[in-house]
Amino acid sequence: MSAQKIAVVTDSSAYIPAELVKRLDIHVIPLWLIWDEDRLLDGIDIQPQAFYERLRTSKSLPTSSQPSAKEFELFFQKCGKDSDAVVAVLVSTKISGTIDCAQAAVNEISDLPIQIVDSCSSSMGLGFVVLAAARAAAAGKSIEEVVLAAERMRDDVRLLFVVDTLEYLHRGGRIGGAKRLFGTLLQIKPILHFEDGLIQPHSQARTRKKAIEQMLIIAEERLSGRAMAEACVVNIDCRSDGQALVEMVKERFQPGSIYLSDCSPVVGTHVGPGGLGLAYYPEA
Repeated sequence: MSAQKIAVVTDSSAYIPAELVKRLDIHVIPLWLIWDEDRLLDGIDIQPQAFYERLRTSKSLPTSSQPSAKEFELFFQKCGKDSDAVVAVLVSTKISGTIDCAQAAVNEISDLPIQIVDSCSSSMGLGFVVLAAARAAAAGKSIEEVVLAAERMRDDVRLLFVVDTLEYLHRGGRIGGAKRLFGTLLQIKPILHFEDGLIQPHSQARTRKKAIEQMLIIAEERLSGRAMAEACVVNIDCRSDGQALVEMVKERFQPGSIYLSDCSPVVGTHVGPGGLGLAYYPEA
């Protein structure tokens, strides 16, 4: 009996490097961005560079919206034309209604096995969970094994962000005005991470340089002596800084593979231009 062909689906908040999406045949359904009167498909109608250029000067913040249940239904059915089953690994249900709409679509499809995995993350925290599923699918694993590979990676992957300014967290309603003013006066650079599916504050530093160093210290502590298997630096409209961080990670951790990626607007809207992220996981 030949192995099942399993289509791996994710949403555009992952922003997995394009060469990996192509090589592993990952299917990406775009989120919607609503900005004033514009409704834009993420990664199709607007690309990261244009998004962040507009964000720097806009008086209003965009919001994001998940694909509708009908959009998911059509997308899953399209994937099913060339596959025997679908595994959808999606952005954390605690920051988006994406999984709710995907599940509603699954309930309408009776002739295609579909499993949904909550990544409990976004950006390349989600991306590495997707890659684990896609690599298992490419190896001919069963749908149960593909889901298990994703769930194991979900437990291992970590995502940290250095925020360049508190302004966007304030504008998005994540912090109060007094705290924003205090942080601006002291030039405090917060370090955020995903915890239990939510973006949470981890710690802070007085300068950007110290915050980046602190982020690397946190990563080292969480590795607990294990080697870094794979990493991705996520940049928010600061690609040269991202490349510099790639070199720092290479020198300090010697990961098996490392990538440089743009950031999902879903996260970038709140973090703001100049933010830097590090997603990674340890060797087994």
